[in-house]
Amino acid sequence: MQLVRWNPASKMMNVNNHLDRFFSEFFYPAGSHVSKDGYCWNPAADVYENDDAYVIKAELPGLNKKHINVDVKENILTIKGERSDDNEVKEDKVYRKERFQGKFQRAFVLPSTVESGKIEAEFADGLLKITIPKSGEKKPKQITIH
Repeated sequence: MQLVRWNPASKMMNVNNHLDRFFSEFFYPAGSHVSKDGYCWNPAADVYENDDAYVIKAELPGLNKKHINVDVKENILTIKGERSDDNEVKEDKVYRKERFQGKFQRAFVLPSTVESGKIEAEFADGLLKITIPKSGEKKPKQITIH
C-alpha cells in the first residue's frame, strides 16, 4: 500500500472548480460561452493504446468531415472544427438550448515513439477515429560491465 500525503488545499481547489463551472454554466448557457482563444466547446474524446497504435475517438455529432481539421506539429495532434446551428429557432419560446455551437479545438501530446507520417483518420456516424501507429519502441540498452 502506498502512503499519500493529505493536502487540504487540493480539496478546496476542487470545490472552487465546481463552483466556477456552476456559475459559468448558469450565466453562460451551453454554446454561448467563448474562451479567450475563441473556442466555444471541447468534444468528448477517449484515448487508448493497443499493441500497434494509440487511438483517439472523438464525438463530433452533427458535423461533416469537411468541417473537421486534424494536424500534427511537433508531436502535438490537434483536432479543430466548427459546428453551426443550421436549424436556428426563430421563436421567443426556447425552453432549453444545450447543444454546443461554434468553434472547437482539442490537442493531444503524442509520445516520441509514434510514426506521425502514418496517422490515419476515419469519420463515420459522428465519431472521429484517429489511429496513431507506434514506431519501433525505443528499448533501454543493457550495458554489460567487463
